[in-house]
Amino acid sequence: MPAPTLDPRLEAVLALIGAQTHADIGSDHAHLPIRLIREGRARRCVVVELNPGPLALARRNVARARLEDRIEVRHGDGFAPLLPGEVVSASVSGMGAGTALGILRRAGKHVPPTLVLQPNDSARPLRVWAREQGYHLAAERLIPGYWPYPVLRLERRDGPDPAYAGLPEPAALRYGPHLLHERPEVLLRLVRADVARLTPLAAPGRTAQVELEEARAALAVLEGQ
Repeated sequence: MPAPTLDPRLEAVLALIGAQTHADIGSDHAHLPIRLIREGRARRCVVVELNPGPLALARRNVARARLEDRIEVRHGDGFAPLLPGEVVSASVSGMGAGTALGILRRAGKHVPPTLVLQPNDSARPLRVWAREQGYHLAAERLIPGYWPYPVLRLERRDGPDPAYAGLPEPAALRYGPHLLHERPEVLLRLVRADVARLTPLAAPGRTAQVELEEARAALAVLEGQ
C-alpha cells in the first residue's frame, strides 16, 4: 500500500509529532498514524475512533498497510480506551475547538505530556486550557485552506509559558504567540480581515469591540508598531 496522502493541515500535524508511543484520537481513516509509523516518527500508535464507519475504515487501512503489529485500533470515546501513561503523545484534529476541549477535559489522567491539536476554528479555548493545565505552547502553525487552520504542539512543563512574554496577552491567546512573532502572511491576512469585519460592528459593551481591540493589538505587533 502506498503511503497515504494527507491534506496540508494534517501534513502540519504530522510534522509536529515525534514520539515512541502516540495516540490519534478521532483518527477517521488512520492515514496519519500510518504515515507516522512509515516515516519513523512513532514506533507504536493507538487509533481511537468512536463511530462505527470510521472505525471499520481505520481497521481496513491499517490491515492494508500491514501495520497491525505497530498500530492498534480501538473503539471508544476520546482518551477513555487508553491506560494512564500508555502513550507519551496524542493528536486531536479535524474538529471544533469546543469538541476537542471537551475530550481533553474528560480525559483526566489519560492526557499525555505532549499534544498536537488542530481545531477547525479558533484555537483560543485550547491555548487558555493549556495555560491552566501546565502545558507550554512549543510550536504552532497556521495552514491556509477553506479557512486558516491552526495547529498547536503543547508540552507539559513547569512555570509560566515564555511564548507569551512581551506580547499583548488577549491578542496572543486569540492569534497565537509564536505566530505573532513569526508573522506568516496567512496570519497577516486574517488579522487585517478581522479588523475590517469588526470595525463597523464594534461599540462599547459589545463582544465585537473586545475582538476588534485584540485584532488591532495583533496587527500592531505584526506591523512592528
